Amino acid sequence: MSTPTDTPQDPYQPPDPDRYRDSTPEPYVPALGASEPLLPPGDQAATLPAAAAPDGRMALDGSSLWLNRLGEELVAWFKTLASAAVYATLIVTFGFQVARVEGQSMAPTLQDQDRLIVNKLAYRLGDPHVGDIVMLYYPLKPEKSFVKRIIAEEGDQVRIVDGRVYRNDVPLDDSFVPPEYRSHDDWGPRVIDEGYYFVMGDHRNNSSDSRHWGLVPKKYIIGKVQVRWWPMAHAHVF
Repeated sequence: MSTPTDTPQDPYQPPDPDRYRDSTPEPYVPALGASEPLLPPGDQAATLPAAAAPDGRMALDGSSLWLNRLGEELVAWFKTLASAAVYATLIVTFGFQVARVEGQSMAPTLQDQDRLIVNKLAYRLGDPHVGDIVMLYYPLKPEKSFVKRIIAEEGDQVRIVDGRVYRNDVPLDDSFVPPEYRSHDDWGPRVIDEGYYFVMGDHRNNSSDSRHWGLVPKKYIIGKVQVRWWPMAHAHVF
């Protein structure tokens, strides 16, 4: 009687070729939260450009650009106006001043309501001269201003005889004064003090001037009447 002999088994078992023959591949399911598309493994999908979502950003950007440009232009205009105001202030303060004649004391040279341009720089750079038409502060009430003609300056002797003006004993050329505007008063003689001026209006018998309220200090002379610009028909440079 034979004794069965144990035959050792081969630990390697080849796979059964029929095991997966009738099986169907399971569909590929991405993990929850995965970003890849639901496609089976190995398949390739064409990548299409994402369509731009319609929004109003372009219109908004255009409006913002227009508003920015408008703001820049307004700022530029304001700067220009501010500069012009500063320049005008400097010109009026230190250069020229517009004045209006009130009254007939300088007739016929100047008439009531004539508009003048007064050169204020003229006497910052130099001194007034005899014959100049000047705007000055009224010495007895400096808040008021007058327009008069300089007749004599410091060191000159002035006297008036029957309305005839003498400067250093020489008759003044007053041919610009019509006969009906002449006076017949007497004044002086007097030597003009240093730093002062003697002034008169061209309408000699209708003018309040140095004959009545005295001499004018140089510091009270505002400037030289340079131009009469109105009325335009009688515009004149002095």
